Amino acid sequence: MAKKSAIEKNEKRRKLAAKYAAKRSKLKEMAIDKSLSDQEQFAARLKLAKLPRNSAPSRVRNRCEVSGRPRGYYRKLKMSRVALRELGNQGKIPGLVKSSW
Repeated sequence: MAKKSAIEKNEKRRKLAAKYAAKRSKLKEMAIDKSLSDQEQFAARLKLAKLPRNSAPSRVRNRCEVSGRPRGYYRKLKMSRVALRELGNQGKIPGLVKSSW
């Protein structure tokens, strides 16, 4: 199990990213829009830099929903390889069969 503080910090980042998503995308469009003047583009970049760092979607870490583990994460299942194996052995994931020979 991952530290609760790390899981909570990641959830806070996820909420901030969702909150500022529209504003961030609007400012990014303005920053690369060639029809605007250089001053307007620069002002958009400055406003973008003023946004909280944790509101950037690239700072959100994919974590297992079962254990909170940050590594060995399967996006399709939203869980780590360790949790997948444990639940598979218990028979809690339909269609998953552990092979043995």
